[in-house]
Amino acid sequence: MAARSFRTWTPTAIAPLAFGLVVGGLPGAFVAQSEPAIGQFELKGLEAEPGEVEFQSQNAWSFGQPRRQYSQEEPGAYVYDDNSVTRQRHALEIEMSLTHFLRMRVGIEYEKERFDEPPSPGLANAFDDLQLTEVALEGVVILRKIPEAGGFGFGVLTEFEHPIATGELNSVLFGPILGAKAGKWSALLNVMFVKHFGSGEVTDEGLERDQKWDIAYAAQIKYDFNTSWALALEAYGTFDRIGNSGTPGEGALAFGDHDQHRAGPVAYYEWRVGGGRQARAISHSSGSSVASLDMQDEGQDGEDDEGVLMRLGTGVLFGLNNNTPDTTLKVSLEAEF
Repeated sequence: MAARSFRTWTPTAIAPLAFGLVVGGLPGAFVAQSEPAIGQFELKGLEAEPGEVEFQSQNAWSFGQPRRQYSQEEPGAYVYDDNSVTRQRHALEIEMSLTHFLRMRVGIEYEKERFDEPPSPGLANAFDDLQLTEVALEGVVILRKIPEAGGFGFGVLTEFEHPIATGELNSVLFGPILGAKAGKWSALLNVMFVKHFGSGEVTDEGLERDQKWDIAYAAQIKYDFNTSWALALEAYGTFDRIGNSGTPGEGALAFGDHDQHRAGPVAYYEWRVGGGRQARAISHSSGSSVASLDMQDEGQDGEDDEGVLMRLGTGVLFGLNNNTPDTTLKVSLEAEF
């Protein structure tokens, strides 16, 4: 999301509740004007079971932020770079599989962003409060699922993102989802073309809107140790302003655009809450019946398929260039019903 102008703002009544949910417990969020499109650090997969509902909490905290560049155009008037810098980001999302090939998601996002237009260089690296910044709607069409025995799959992602702040631009994302599996190894790649559009912000010089194109990506190589534990190497990044698209603002003209790239290890743990093995009667040739555990509805290694499937992911992503924070702590919590 774009950082907001320096101002006093009181968080909404639901902000503390949502913050408590995501911290006590997830593409995407993007820009207005000229900032690079930086979203949630999550992969979009190729699974869908009709009627399945999933609650997701995606969270990230960044440390070692890049210092902001600025220049004085005239006495008292400064121009600042347009890099997208966020100290923390929390998304609450609900996802539902409508068919075997269509999955939908709706979500809200809270961010603690750097001020867009600070009144002085002394506040160039200051951050606003944690605030509700965006609502988003996502759809995934699965054209080919990854076979359980191994192989390739692919699909298409489309997402619309609407910022809460007045004057910021909407974003639409679309692109392919590619997946593969071989034994205990699996891989995912999301490539997203990001188009910024909307009215933009009204300034003294007129309407300021940078309707540029970005390309964002998310990639993962994962190894499943068993049905509970997995370790992945993940990478996320953005190529800012493709093909000289859009209309650069003063910050982009003065300091250029800002690609961001980060990568690091992420561990995942899955477990089930509730449910239990159910007994069923098995008739023997003698005509008698005995109670036996129903193993047909259980997963590998005797894992029960009943109850709520919980999935916790945590890892550290390291910045790969000067525009990116040094480290980002990624924590996700998902509950699948």
